[in-house]
Amino acid sequence: MANSVNTNLGALIALQNLNATNVELAATQTRINTGKKVATAKDNGAIWAIAQGQRADIGALGAVKSSLDRGVSAVDVSLAAGESISDLLLQLKEKALAATDRSLQTAARAALNEDFKAIRDQINTVVSNASFNGVNLLNNSLGTAGYRALANTGGTTIRVAGENLSLGSTNVTVAAATTIGTATLATTALGLVNASINNVSASLARLGTGAKSLETHRSFVGKLSDALEAGVGNLVDADLAKESARLQSLQTKQQLGVQALSIANSSTSILLGLFR
Repeated sequence: MANSVNTNLGALIALQNLNATNVELAATQTRINTGKKVATAKDNGAIWAIAQGQRADIGALGAVKSSLDRGVSAVDVSLAAGESISDLLLQLKEKALAATDRSLQTAARAALNEDFKAIRDQINTVVSNASFNGVNLLNNSLGTAGYRALANTGGTTIRVAGENLSLGSTNVTVAAATTIGTATLATTALGLVNASINNVSASLARLGTGAKSLETHRSFVGKLSDALEAGVGNLVDADLAKESARLQSLQTKQQLGVQALSIANSSTSILLGLFR
């Protein structure tokens, strides 16, 4: 290699190596700052695209879980109200049975009848208030559609059928005008109450099954979302322990590169000795 003040090949090589080290150092510092080995499409286009697709699914599963949460809450409210209605029917049975006694005095029968009507009317009050986020599964407002919660990111739904527990419905056969003012009326009312108790118990069993289905699927969606999160992490997250060791190595390499460039730049000054 010729000794020249115009061309310093050693300095050029040292500079190239130093620039390469600086690029690697900047990439390592970015991984440490972001915690990701693939932070942008520039880092690894294929992996970044896969990760973005999984992130979209994770976001969609969040919407699915919210829908299931609302469904579980709506069914829980309905179950609580249904249990209250069942308790009210038990009280109605007690009143109706007592009123079938033909030896009752007029005043006692009138008192029983007033109690019966007050408890009877309370059923519709409970039904009208059994609403969560505008969803009422006990007043037939949803018709045969019931409540449909999202089951997956494709739009498939899980259905929980509504149960009409209003007075005079197919489940609560006690009507809004049912009374126990006479022994005959009380006997009729007792039959209606007994049928209502059986029907309401069956309705609550169906609602309970629906609630269990929603809760089971909600648990699955949560686990699926966690698994996808872990999968994305495996694709894009950096190993910070490894990056820390690499950072120290590159910093040392950078310092040595600076020294090598300094030595290469000073080599031309040796030529001055030839012209003294």
